[in-house]
Amino acid sequence: MDINEDVVRHLTELRRRLLIVFSCFLVAMCGGLYLSPRILQYIKSSAAANVQWNVFSFTDGLFIYLRCAFLLAMLFTLPVLLYQAWAFVRPGLTYKEAKGTLAYVPVSFFLFLGGVSFSYFVVFPMMLKFMIQMNHTIGATETYGIDKYFVFLFSVVFPLGVAFEMPLVMLFLTRLGLLTPERLNVSRKYAYVGLAVVGACISPPDFVSHLSVTIPLLLLFEISALLSKRYARRHASAFPYPNPDPA
Repeated sequence: MDINEDVVRHLTELRRRLLIVFSCFLVAMCGGLYLSPRILQYIKSSAAANVQWNVFSFTDGLFIYLRCAFLLAMLFTLPVLLYQAWAFVRPGLTYKEAKGTLAYVPVSFFLFLGGVSFSYFVVFPMMLKFMIQMNHTIGATETYGIDKYFVFLFSVVFPLGVAFEMPLVMLFLTRLGLLTPERLNVSRKYAYVGLAVVGACISPPDFVSHLSVTIPLLLLFEISALLSKRYARRHASAFPYPNPDPA
């Protein structure tokens, strides 16, 4: 009976917090609907190249408008979602754990914003100019649909936004004891190769563009590794990592 009561109480608490997140999302969605025309005009005016947006169906403009509003709502709801997730698991944490993990909420949000900003203002203009130049090279007539434009934009911007969460992920894995300085040193060369491949995939195929994307990713990895090592050394007594070379 006690177990059933605990389950009901937890489900009630989860339902309450989901309702808070959903209510915030609805409010943010209304704000997104109001801001979307201005955001879209800004994106169009600040494009790296003079690209004319064309629609190929009656619903293209409507879908882009709603998609922009939805993404804005998701962005503004993200901190609330992270906080409510923290508050839900808070009773199972110690005071020190709760205080430490609470800092993840704003840090995660600002890291994501930093990644989105970097990709939009640095990486996306390079890719757009390169693609347009390639189309000119083959003598193609430029007619860009607004839907394809935004699909291309989001495919560049959001992966880098997620990639900028790397410091937080590595620090979290270190807190769990899954990532140690020794393992980090061993995996560094593989991480460099992987990040170089990622940089090559999301940047135009020229050397300068590769460096412009890969170097920030490598710096981000080194910052993440430094934070991980400092945390591991500071809490060495709490996480007695095994020696990889017992001999």
